Amino acid sequence: MANTDIPLRDEYRYFVDITTRWQDNDIYGHVNNVVYYSYFDTAANHLLIREGGLDIQKADVIGVVAESQCRYFASVEYPDLLEAGVRIAHLGNRSVRYEIAIFRKGEQEARAAGHFVHVFVDRTSMRPVPIPEALRAALARHAG
Repeated sequence: MANTDIPLRDEYRYFVDITTRWQDNDIYGHVNNVVYYSYFDTAANHLLIREGGLDIQKADVIGVVAESQCRYFASVEYPDLLEAGVRIAHLGNRSVRYEIAIFRKGEQEARAAGHFVHVFVDRTSMRPVPIPEALRAALARHAG
């Protein structure tokens, strides 16, 4: 019987391949907990760049992390091939909450899952601003 607290692959709408690296493993032989946050960051920004057309070098509006959280269900290790599943849990005027799960390639149950909140700000002033329409449309396609 599956643990109902563990997210499943079909609950996510957007997937990003993640390749573990040798340096991701810690002394205990598995990917260190802090590395999962880089996987979350990679997945969220992949969606913004590929789906929303975010120009990370020149955009006037950027997303900054306001909050993140992760739960761990089973370990992964180098050289595992992973996939990050992303869904948009909340799309506000100036912020978005991504829910992200890390799966071993082809597995149905997540190895880790959590959330990641971006607040969109003006690059120069670092003050919150509305999410640009192209990004909002891309995020809305993956809501639910």
